[in-house]
Amino acid sequence: MRSGEVIGINTVKIKDAEGIGFAIPINIVKPIIEKITKTGKFTEASIGIYAYDKEVIQYLDEDLKFDSGIYVVSINKTGASYGKGLLIGDVITKIDNVTLNKMNDLRRYIYTKEVGDEVVLTIDRKGKLFEIKVSLGRK
Repeated sequence: MRSGEVIGINTVKIKDAEGIGFAIPINIVKPIIEKITKTGKFTEASIGIYAYDKEVIQYLDEDLKFDSGIYVVSINKTGASYGKGLLIGDVITKIDNVTLNKMNDLRRYIYTKEVGDEVVLTIDRKGKLFEIKVSLGRK
């Protein structure tokens, strides 16, 4: 245990269950805190997808296997990625050359960006790699 250091922020506590709650790791929140400190506000940017990392997807479909990245399960029709060539079933392995292994990797990176910033997604589609440029939208 560390003295006086924030390690996470509670987001949900289940009242009917003893000691069960959920928290966001502080490293995910740090970019948000920095933006609020510098500008006084935070607007969440988004690529407009819902995805699972490899640890979660195995429980939903045991036949899906990938070494790194996040598996796209839906694309918001009003989101930034819609119509840019991204498909359900794609695995996003990188964003601007930052390797993604968990959804938190994507969140942490996007929280450092602004609405309208352009990012490059590296996509693995059935073993073929390519890149897609996306201008971040507002969440």
